[in-house]
Amino acid sequence: MWISTQNKKFKVRASGDFPRRHSHGHRGRIMKRFILMLAGGGLFVNCQAQGWLDKAEDNMNLKTRNGFFRSDLTVLLDLEGYYIDQRPPGLIYSSHSFVNPRATFFVDTQLGKHFYSLVQARLDRGFDPGSQNFDARLDEYLVRWTPLNDSRVNLQFGKFATVVGNWVQRHDSWDNPLITAPLPYENLTTVSDSSPPASPQALLARRNQPVEKDGWLPVIWGPVYATGAALFGSVGRLDYAIDFKNTALASDPDAWEINNVQWQNPTVSGRLGVRPCAAWNQGVSFSVGPYLYQDAAPDLPPGRSIGDYDQITLASDASYAWRHWQLWGEVFLTRFQVPNVGNADVLTYYLETKYKLTPSLYAAARWNQQIFGTLPDGMGGRQAWGNNMVRIDLALGYRFNRHFQAKIQYSFGHADATLQQGEQLVAVQATMKF
Repeated sequence: MWISTQNKKFKVRASGDFPRRHSHGHRGRIMKRFILMLAGGGLFVNCQAQGWLDKAEDNMNLKTRNGFFRSDLTVLLDLEGYYIDQRPPGLIYSSHSFVNPRATFFVDTQLGKHFYSLVQARLDRGFDPGSQNFDARLDEYLVRWTPLNDSRVNLQFGKFATVVGNWVQRHDSWDNPLITAPLPYENLTTVSDSSPPASPQALLARRNQPVEKDGWLPVIWGPVYATGAALFGSVGRLDYAIDFKNTALASDPDAWEINNVQWQNPTVSGRLGVRPCAAWNQGVSFSVGPYLYQDAAPDLPPGRSIGDYDQITLASDASYAWRHWQLWGEVFLTRFQVPNVGNADVLTYYLETKYKLTPSLYAAARWNQQIFGTLPDGMGGRQAWGNNMVRIDLALGYRFNRHFQAKIQYSFGHADATLQQGEQLVAVQATMKF
């Protein structure tokens, strides 16, 4: 059920085909005006709109008198601004400063004790900021059956987020302490789902090219709203989950749709977690499945098929909360089985913290790093197949009330390369929830 207005995979933007950049002075004026607009909007919502937002929230549901059926509508309205100093980093597409509006609608429906459904619809400039001029789509739709009267067993079908890791559980704009995603979820490697390299040396040569945002893959593409089924539950302090999806963790949003990528080459992912106490949550995850599009088939070695090349990922995650502190961390060890090359390994991790300065004001920081394995360079040596990278993300956030919050983020990233892909980023975001 795809209602997107554009399929990126069949309309590839060339690496240099970005809109003309504005001068630094012009971009600075854009950001100053945007920040002033957010501040004014926050004061208005805090002082004037609290009452009618409360009333709207209380009335956005349908239910029967006996409570057997209930359906609730929740709305997130986001307005973001991005200051880009160079080529856009990660999964940000526009090469100049821009404003990114987004409207997200959640419809949660409960039918008795055993059936639940969720629909998430969005209006924005593409799943990734600036990737399209306008897009309307269903990001998630699912039906869940809970056969018992507790949470031990749940069976779910539809299009929904991956079970791998812990960032996905807090990835929407209201719960994410920062604005952008951690490095594993958005930094593009040189592995492609549609254009396999002809040799190890050809893959190494991509390190010196501008990033191909419509052709290269990250370790995990955001929340990975792929299509499939999941079995999950909790038994005491143990959590378990396994899903069977139509495409790999690294696949782009076009591949998540069942009408674009079907079930010929599925991916299996899982997570096992433990909660030693209320403050701690730890888990290990895995994922195995082919990552190539059918477009890559003509470039495969004779006798090989799409299903012969997997993305294999092992991951570990942990979270901890203590007084005013919250801490999260994840590490991903990923192997791409690359045609004409062999195994391309990469280690990616991040550590993130949030500290409440006051009941409304908080500070957040995230350290990210990506380290690539080596491949033969054709001259008797070995070289890293990607550009090792570090990035630090810093943010301040203020929650005016239970309906409105604002954030500002600064990021600095540096790769071991002569060609940098967006070293500095400044982003601001305002979110209204009701």
